[in-house]
Amino acid sequence: MIYLDNAATTFQKPPAVQRTLCEAMRRYGANAGRGGHKLSIAASEMVYKAGEAVAELFGIQDPANIAFTLNTTMALNMAIKGVLLKGGHVIITSMEHNSVARPVVRVAKNRYTVVRANRQGIVNPADVEAAIQDDTRLIVCNHASNVCGSIQDISEIGRIASGHGILFLVDVAQSGGVLPINVEKQHIDLLAFAGHKSLMGPQGTGGLYVREGLELDTILEGGTGSQSESLSQPINMPDRLMSGTVNMPAIAALGEGIRFVRKLGVGAIAAHEMKLAGRLMEGFGNIEGVTVYGPESVKNRVGVVSINIDGLDSITVSQILDQDFGICVRSGLHCAPLAHETIGTLENGTVRFSVGYYNTQSDVDRALTAVSKIKKGKYV
Repeated sequence: MIYLDNAATTFQKPPAVQRTLCEAMRRYGANAGRGGHKLSIAASEMVYKAGEAVAELFGIQDPANIAFTLNTTMALNMAIKGVLLKGGHVIITSMEHNSVARPVVRVAKNRYTVVRANRQGIVNPADVEAAIQDDTRLIVCNHASNVCGSIQDISEIGRIASGHGILFLVDVAQSGGVLPINVEKQHIDLLAFAGHKSLMGPQGTGGLYVREGLELDTILEGGTGSQSESLSQPINMPDRLMSGTVNMPAIAALGEGIRFVRKLGVGAIAAHEMKLAGRLMEGFGNIEGVTVYGPESVKNRVGVVSINIDGLDSITVSQILDQDFGICVRSGLHCAPLAHETIGTLENGTVRFSVGYYNTQSDVDRALTAVSKIKKGKYV
């Protein structure tokens, strides 16, 4: 089997991540922050160390400003609703995932603006600035597209947001662990990340960074292990956004995954994925009847390459790749209809190949051979 669906989740995890997950369940499997006994304290320390790892990776000064969540979707909902429950205008881009678009449509109703990217999936920061209104409270942008891999200039958009006194929320689900990110230097007020993709952690992990001094309205209240005498949700982070029992074993394993990423180096991981993505793009470009979407230069994308084959719908192609060639990819709209409308693939979706650290040149070459055979009808 060849796994090329890393944009959804990484399949292969570092051995240390797997060991940490099992060890945390065996040795520290108590409720973090819900008791003064040794096991509870040890569990709390595991969660805190994972927060430190996240902070070091993203240039965050205080790990307490990181709330762990089940996934990026939960983090984005917390951020968007936490800012907009009291009203205001919001700007999003046409490359956003439904985990941004749906909560924005629900909460902001008609008080939102969608800034269109070009056909390669790249947003002009000047268009974002032009969309600002008197009551704009929030700008939301993904760092890299889950559809075509296009990278946005979050540094410039962050500078614009900061200059206008507007909060800036960045979705780094596809870029965390692959591209350099620093919340201070890039003027990021809110950062939503996935633990189970390029950060090498287990599924069921993600998180939200909230800038120091920024108080969000809550969408979830409950037990926090702190200020239990009060019937109001605590103000202090991360308790304000972390109610209930946390997934300590998975969070501990996520911390180990991030340490693995930092040891390798984000730059080295990016170089590896860019090399594989470039080989895919070149190979697909040489197959007549195959259309490649997204930026023409591999330097402007992460390891996501979406294609279509003339005369075949994307779902059929992915099924053939799976059943006849043992290659796992994703097809359809990838939960991002705005992005597909932008690049012109809303009707058919795309076949998405997404490489990761554990993929090899051989994986890519076999995928290219498979697509060539499918185009020629030589797969049965």
